[in-house]
Amino acid sequence: MDLKKLRDNSDAQADYMIDEITTVIKTCGKRLPGSEGEKNAVEYMAKTLNEYCDDVKIEPFELHPATFFYWIWIMVTLVLGAMVSYFFIPLLSIILIALAMLLMVLQFVLYLEIVDFLFPKKTSHNLIAVKHPKGEVKRRILFNGHPDVAHEWTMSYLLGGWAFVAHFVISMIGIVALLAISIISIILQGKIGVAVAQGVPQIMGLVCLVFVPFWIGMYRMWNTSVIVDGANDNLTGCYMGIAVMKALHDEGIEFENTEVGVLISGSEEAGLRGARAWAKRHSAAGDYKDVETIIYAYDTLREGKFLCVNKKDLNSTVKADKHASELFYNAAKSIDITCSYGSVPLGATDSAAFNKGGYSAVGITALDHKLRTYYHTRYDSYDNMDKQCLSDCYKVTVKTLEDFDNGK
Repeated sequence: MDLKKLRDNSDAQADYMIDEITTVIKTCGKRLPGSEGEKNAVEYMAKTLNEYCDDVKIEPFELHPATFFYWIWIMVTLVLGAMVSYFFIPLLSIILIALAMLLMVLQFVLYLEIVDFLFPKKTSHNLIAVKHPKGEVKRRILFNGHPDVAHEWTMSYLLGGWAFVAHFVISMIGIVALLAISIISIILQGKIGVAVAQGVPQIMGLVCLVFVPFWIGMYRMWNTSVIVDGANDNLTGCYMGIAVMKALHDEGIEFENTEVGVLISGSEEAGLRGARAWAKRHSAAGDYKDVETIIYAYDTLREGKFLCVNKKDLNSTVKADKHASELFYNAAKSIDITCSYGSVPLGATDSAAFNKGGYSAVGITALDHKLRTYYHTRYDSYDNMDKQCLSDCYKVTVKTLEDFDNGK
């Protein structure tokens, strides 16, 4: 099927996205993972999709949303304890640092739920809406976004995204340095037990104190008094798929064998919890596995020149689906839209959870990974969006749908 008419109307669809995003921000409330505002947004989107889809379902799931950032407090506390113990029991310092690094790897690098049970439980919601074809379903494509938001990142707001990254990197360097001098101290002093640092070990410890302010600063990496609006991250991702469904409905387009849908996954900012819950629930039941099903996880569509197909996700540890990746990339090239291959070097999109959960997905982003000031700050609002970026991404999305329907 030729969907050129839909692509030609991309500017109007970009206006629609911006208008709807503005409405969600102004009327639904603050949308932290597991909050009433997040639920309101999901319900609002479900009401909209009821007009364009055949089946619309809201699926609640439980999670511990505070965990994803507050594990940092546990890690920092362990590291500060290691700094103190270094001067008296360097072996204890090594043990505390090892625990801190293990926690970071499991809870952040791999997004596992190691200390979730320590924090309050809440209920979040996923939304799945599909439009059936006229005939037998032979293929399926789902467009994904997450409706939730994060607390403001303090350093990003004050100095920009580079400062947030620099603070994190310096803190990590300090942890590694403390581990190294703890090992060296044991070697130099020849004692595994209590050994008060003197001479070179003492000097190394005093030098390492320079990292303490950075570690303490990690307690305030985010500002709990400010909840961002999340216009770009990630209502743009949600409304990319919704706009496609609206356009199909308005033009009366029905596919013969391709099922099209929107998947809104809650609590992405809490560690991809919604996408993980959706994949776990439906994979166990064998849902959406009857035919080839691909999921496009859109996240932060703000800078068109950085439109990217992320072949690796979750701190570059999870591979995206090859077919889905090539389909989107080739679609962009065929209509002369700038697009590149890349990866998510720090953090993740919901694509990672879908792929790990047994589905075929790829994350689509349009932001500079050298984070801009709007990322996770109060500047991420409806008055700071890029219409051209949304229009271009919409064109590529429609072309991808067209190519997929035509068997590419």
